Amino acid sequence: MEKTKIMVQVTISDGVDKVWGYYTKPEHIVKWNFASDDWHCPYASNDMRVGGKYSSRMEAKDGSFGFDFEAVYDEVMPNKQFAYTMLDGRQAKVTFYELNHRTTVKVNFDAETENSIEKQRGGWQAILDNFKKYTESN
Repeated sequence: MEKTKIMVQVTISDGVDKVWGYYTKPEHIVKWNFASDDWHCPYASNDMRVGGKYSSRMEAKDGSFGFDFEAVYDEVMPNKQFAYTMLDGRQAKVTFYELNHRTTVKVNFDAETENSIEKQRGGWQAILDNFKKYTESN
């Protein structure tokens, strides 16, 4: 059975060097990797190479719910794109396009089966919007 693909994207008013760094460095990931202000990302690690592992923790600030997100990199092309496989076998690809000192980040990922497509798209888009807000304000 073919998996449903979902795409989210955002355009940031900064060059790709900065955008790539803010998207991939753990010291920045913990500042934006959550969908709403009542959540946070207390931990992130990132071994950005083929076969390397990405890991982060997202949780409600009140401690009522949280989860770990882990993936292994299948492809890494700095400042261009990377692809990874999540622990449940789903895959994602993140692509960076720079034009006129503005960078578009596009994320394509396999849907999971527990939540609706709309809810998944909304959650991933909210995280990406939070990334844009953080990057443009720093």
